[in-house]
Amino acid sequence: MEAWNAAYVRVEEYLRAHRVYNRLHATRLTVKILERAAAKHESNPARDPVVLAAEEMQTMMAEWFGRVVRSVDLPHGSPTIAGRLALLLAHAPERWPCAFLTEELPPDLHRAFEHTAIFAGPDMTVTSMIPQPIDLGPITDAADDALEQLSRWPLLRTVALWVLFLGVLGAVFHLTR
Repeated sequence: MEAWNAAYVRVEEYLRAHRVYNRLHATRLTVKILERAAAKHESNPARDPVVLAAEEMQTMMAEWFGRVVRSVDLPHGSPTIAGRLALLLAHAPERWPCAFLTEELPPDLHRAFEHTAIFAGPDMTVTSMIPQPIDLGPITDAADDALEQLSRWPLLRTVALWVLFLGVLGAVFHLTR
């Protein structure tokens, strides 16, 4: 019984993940899925009820999405993938809260699925890009020139860094006094 309770919770959570928030509709679907899983469990009692319920859920969704998106040309794979995406893009859970996995579809839902068909983008083409130098402006050029000059004379660089350090310390001392 504990395994069937776990299966019930998993199916209910899976339906909630698909935005089935209507409790009555979710309960009806959950019972239907668990009944189908129980029928399969009778023929093979060694199988875990949670796994059977998950498989039944996937089977029901594949059948339903196959019916819903049957008229849409799907060059890129299964109707379940396109159906889930179309379900979200059409805002179907909000607009038709009790239509998910039902036998009869509202005509508006079917039209919404047809209008939210997903098509792949253009084919990839090979191009070549030549790297260009980045122009950061005159300030960076001046700073680069100054750093080059300082790198030529290490003693001047050391003195300049100490003067800068002491200047910052003097400014902090003056401001905090």
